[in-house]
Amino acid sequence: MESSSGSAPPGADAAAGGEAPAGRAPLAGVRVADLSRVLAGPYCTMVLADLGADVVKVERPEGGDETRSWGPPFAGGEAAYYLSVNRGKRSCALDLSQPEGRALALELCTTAEVVIENFKVGGADRLGVGYEQVRERNPRVVYCSITGFGSERTPPGRPGYDFVAQAESGLMSITGPEEGPPYKVGVALVDVLSGLHAAAAVLAGLHGGEGARIEVPLLDSGLAGLVNVAQNALVTGTEPERHGNAHPNIVPYQDFETSSGRIAVAAANDGLFRALCSVMELEPLALDERFATNAARVEHRGELVPLLQERFRERSAEDWLAALDAAGVPSGKVRSVPDALAAAADAGRPATVTLEHPTAGPLDLVASPIWGASRSDPTPPPLLGEHTAEVLAELGRSREEIADLAARGVVGLGAEAGPQEGA
Repeated sequence: MESSSGSAPPGADAAAGGEAPAGRAPLAGVRVADLSRVLAGPYCTMVLADLGADVVKVERPEGGDETRSWGPPFAGGEAAYYLSVNRGKRSCALDLSQPEGRALALELCTTAEVVIENFKVGGADRLGVGYEQVRERNPRVVYCSITGFGSERTPPGRPGYDFVAQAESGLMSITGPEEGPPYKVGVALVDVLSGLHAAAAVLAGLHGGEGARIEVPLLDSGLAGLVNVAQNALVTGTEPERHGNAHPNIVPYQDFETSSGRIAVAAANDGLFRALCSVMELEPLALDERFATNAARVEHRGELVPLLQERFRERSAEDWLAALDAAGVPSGKVRSVPDALAAAADAGRPATVTLEHPTAGPLDLVASPIWGASRSDPTPPPLLGEHTAEVLAELGRSREEIADLAARGVVGLGAEAGPQEGA
């Protein structure tokens, strides 16, 4: 689908280095007006940018996206948090508190195939960029709202943050050790899940070709992310227990201490359990009626796990992993984040990409996990207002008009940007 502005995103037709097929990213020519901020919305739009869309990130001229200040750490004056979810985009700084700024945002939305917003329910309408306001001028728009608790629930304007959604969805109640308080997941997982659900829904809307009105609440994404645990509760009518790093329905499926660190072992069926027992020279356990089936092992986990743990302590993690791998038993080392990134590269393909950032210099970012379709040439996360003049020129504003808008504080051009010659 070609952008109604007639302009393809930067780099859309560049060779994709083995990633996007036929040298053209799947969403080349699709413009996304990104009115979102923080994590769930920007994660969604980064996925779309990775797939080749021209994502125009609308930000406040003063301060921009809140995550720009969420540090330390910082790189070249930009917070690592912001850098993690904004590659491949263009930044357009518009003051939506001013009528002219709102008019420009609406005009941008009319040139876009996709609009993403995560204001509080009703906020986009008050700013003049709600679904009906955009659809009136752009009937085929795919319009996606990421909300906290959903527009059909009360109170309607309840704000949503990942931490609150983890609490309200029950995710915290099942996370952490068996004894003690509940824990949040170590990353804003509900935001990430919401961003992925939103991206999938947007792609479906684009495929339909007739436009779409989409809403993805954080609460529903958190509840959907409970998968088997939520279903266990629905089937049994009981409160799920916390199992730490163990699994409620599979045994053994957890981490174990070795003489040189911890390893994760996933013996997810009876055949794998027999193979595990063979590697550990504990064959009698596989014949014991208490452990012969997964259902029996779940019932008797308190007896089985200590026996396995005692044997695992006798050898190093490296020895166990080599032996388990040879036997086909899924297993892995419990790694630190730097170690995990290094290990991916050592295994033959880095999980990072290095981009040249205008203030940070060479900048390593975690790469898209979508192999075969994502762009191999993403641009670095933009500076605040870096592309304002460029985007306004695409909307037909002259160099003089852009300068006047900037002088009156309607738009922000950014430290590294200015009106384009010839606009």
